[in-house]
Amino acid sequence: MTAFTTGPLPQRLKIVHGFGAVAFGVKDSGFSFFLLIFYNQVLGMNAALVSAALACALLVDAVIDPILGYLSDRTYTRWGRRLPWLYAAALPLALAWAVLWNPATDGPPTFWELLGIAIVVRVLLSACEVPSVSLLPEITQDYDERTTLFRYRYLFGWVGGIAMMFLAYTVFMPGPEGMLEPGGYSLFGIFGACLIFVSVVGSAIGQHRLVAHLPETKPAPFALRLAFAEIAEAFRERAFLIFAAGALAAYVSQGMTFSISNYLNLFVWQFDRLALILYPVVLFASVVLMFFIVGPMHARWGKPKSAAIGMLGSFALGFAPYVLFLLGAWPQVGGIASTAGFYAFILVANAFGIVALISASSMIAEIVEAFEERTGRRAEATFYSGNWFVQKCATGAGILVTGQVIALSDLPNDAVQGAIASDVIATMVLLFGGLSAALAAIAAFWLARFPITRAEHEARLAALDATARADRDAQITPP
Repeated sequence: MTAFTTGPLPQRLKIVHGFGAVAFGVKDSGFSFFLLIFYNQVLGMNAALVSAALACALLVDAVIDPILGYLSDRTYTRWGRRLPWLYAAALPLALAWAVLWNPATDGPPTFWELLGIAIVVRVLLSACEVPSVSLLPEITQDYDERTTLFRYRYLFGWVGGIAMMFLAYTVFMPGPEGMLEPGGYSLFGIFGACLIFVSVVGSAIGQHRLVAHLPETKPAPFALRLAFAEIAEAFRERAFLIFAAGALAAYVSQGMTFSISNYLNLFVWQFDRLALILYPVVLFASVVLMFFIVGPMHARWGKPKSAAIGMLGSFALGFAPYVLFLLGAWPQVGGIASTAGFYAFILVANAFGIVALISASSMIAEIVEAFEERTGRRAEATFYSGNWFVQKCATGAGILVTGQVIALSDLPNDAVQGAIASDVIATMVLLFGGLSAALAAIAAFWLARFPITRAEHEARLAALDATARADRDAQITPP
């Protein structure tokens, strides 16, 4: 299949394509940083019950994702395979997001109420994100330009998430006490819903002229049995299995780290309002740092080794402050020296963590051509939905683990900053650190063994192009 764009990609295209990831960033920030503490500390649900509901929602969504990807691959309209999904799902997704943060219930919501709305939000988000990211291997086949597109997707995704964090800490629920007030979360949800809608529809409109045309071939009619057979065949691709093993551990680590961060920031580091406001600023700075280091890392070590280095570096730097804290070698928490030192470590650690995830995500685009070479079919959305399957199962597991860590550490539901027993803090930190170390090692081991190199990818493209030319010549030349 010929890519839509050859040569260097226009800057406008990079920006417009990346802008679509803002919706994912809004969702990820909400689910990872605020939803657990909102339903637990504000609405009064048990932390383990909240994390279990969110994990179950992720598992349901993960099972549905491959079907959505398969349907996207087989969509046949004059607007192409992906755009109809983006236009149709944007508004329902925005409305569901607003409802998630404005539960119509007296007292704590039930497990089933939270599970139901969480499933709706996640499925609709997949109906937008899977088709959007599946445009990437269609837009370009270039090894480095694919990384560039992912850099912009991650940049805008983080911008969306960080913007919501910044507004949460400064406008909607400023300071530690504000994070425990329900009114701020209501506005947080409504504003996020508007941003999600603008992101999805705006990105689709910006790419419409490029991708809105009939696909080259018309797929066969949908059949559920055939759908599962083709999905299973795609997921047996060796490169995908190796990627999935590493990505599974990386995403569990990410889900746990994000969902526990507010607990650690409030109760371990005792951030005040100013420190909380600075947190998204530091995260944004780390995204900017990533933007400049990921390209040189890929040029020197390639995507697999860069992913492994990113995972190990992120853990080592990210957990170092906690080690020093437990050893009594850290400045007084809550002070300027403590906050500045912690943020210095997080700046670099988070940059390395994003490098690892960008490298892993970019690998999937190369799997598309490997599968095409073996089967003669392209399945961009199937593989990216497979990535979401892995990510969501793993992120759900990470959130579930956080709930258990909080429960095992005996942190009370009405916890007060600065009044938590030292043994509770130590238990929380040690559980978090031990799990993080194991997950980083597993992720680095498998991602470093991803089998498709730059040279192999370029050789495969040349072979596929030669095959396509031969097929065209055979059709033109009379027997």
